[in-house]
Amino acid sequence: MTKTRSAVAIYARISQDRTGEELGVKRQLQDCRAEAERRGWTVAQEYVDDDISAYSGKKRPEYERMLRDIAEGRRDGVIVWHMDRLHRRPIELERFAEICGHAELRDVVTPSGDVDLVNGDGLLMARLLAAVAANESNAKSRRISRKSLEIAQSGRPTMGGPRPFGFLDDRVTHHPAEAPVIRQLTRRALAGETLISLVTWLQDKGVTTTQGKEWRTNTVRTVLTNPRMWGMRVHQGQVIGKAVWEPIITEDEGERLRRKLLDPARRTNRSARRYPLSGMLECGKCGNRMHSHPRGQYRRYGCLKGPDSRGCGGIFIYAERLEEFIAEAVLYRLDSPELHRTLTEDTTAPEEARALEEAIEADAAKLNELAEMWADGEITRAQMKTMQSRVEARLETNRRAFSRLTHPADAAEYIGQGQELRAKWHTLNLSQQVAIIKAVLHKVTILPATTPGRHGLDPNRVVPEWRL
Repeated sequence: MTKTRSAVAIYARISQDRTGEELGVKRQLQDCRAEAERRGWTVAQEYVDDDISAYSGKKRPEYERMLRDIAEGRRDGVIVWHMDRLHRRPIELERFAEICGHAELRDVVTPSGDVDLVNGDGLLMARLLAAVAANESNAKSRRISRKSLEIAQSGRPTMGGPRPFGFLDDRVTHHPAEAPVIRQLTRRALAGETLISLVTWLQDKGVTTTQGKEWRTNTVRTVLTNPRMWGMRVHQGQVIGKAVWEPIITEDEGERLRRKLLDPARRTNRSARRYPLSGMLECGKCGNRMHSHPRGQYRRYGCLKGPDSRGCGGIFIYAERLEEFIAEAVLYRLDSPELHRTLTEDTTAPEEARALEEAIEADAAKLNELAEMWADGEITRAQMKTMQSRVEARLETNRRAFSRLTHPADAAEYIGQGQELRAKWHTLNLSQQVAIIKAVLHKVTILPATTPGRHGLDPNRVVPEWRL
């Protein structure tokens, strides 16, 4: 007789969701729910990772959350449509089996049969299935790579993703409005005009990227140095031959642009890698992002003016004291009982996160639609800007809310380790420090200084917004 289970987990995953309709995941869930009903089991939680490959090694948030729940004894069984939905790499199976063994969970079932990971024969069968799945994924990857190379060698474009600027949706035909823009940018860049000047010109003209966004210096550089613009086919970052489309600019112009715009001596932001809080500071006066901005021998963060930053230029703060203050606050928070409760309680609502994700996708589509309406003359630039600002504000709010819901898993590995991390903080490289900070901190607002020119840190100027 089947044992009664009252806290069962259902796990579903699909590696490619081409339509975005999640039909594969829905079918898996339907079959797993039917299996639970047939056995008389009560499902406590459904864990769904959509459009994430188990073979790629990418982090699967819901899978990791399920493992934590199993390890804490909150689940007494797992139902999955097929074992390859759980694992496509043997190393993941071994970890899963170990966690289930410690938690004394042995009921892992599929609609087609049971897998007893505690029993030697059951574990052997699971290992064989994982090895077969890994081989299938590897073979599929080889086929896709070979097909991609074959397309590239023929000079044809790769379809999918945003269309390249300057071309229509077929990736071959020149865009009647954008191709002339590329030619004009080329002439001006080769004549010595700066990227900032070119970006300012694009913004003044109301020209946006193919995704309806404003240009930045790095995106202009990327477009102008892309060999596609002079009729070359690129595969995995390397030019492999002529493309089937006509070039927008000449090959000579393209090579001159690459030498000019990719010259390492041209780079001015060499100090950015020394700033662990880059991208996390917000100006307390205008709300724009603050950037690294050294002054003499001192490292600083500042709200900068210009087409790339669009700040007010009114707030600056010295970096060293601020970074020490934030690091100490983060490490203290990692050891706080409140954070422990936040991470160990099941507060994440998958349906809420999914609703936010759908809202984010809808607003992103609205921005593209607004850009198309402006390009077709259906609305004026002023009307587009007004509607665009409303959508962008809502988009930013939803993105922050989504980040707070989905980010706790990133902080789990650091919980309770504040004291240990404090002792070795200065031995960690910048990437490690940034990862720890971003695990629990969303952003920091820097308020205006009460005493201009002060080199010390006034904590009252620093307003952190925690993810957790």
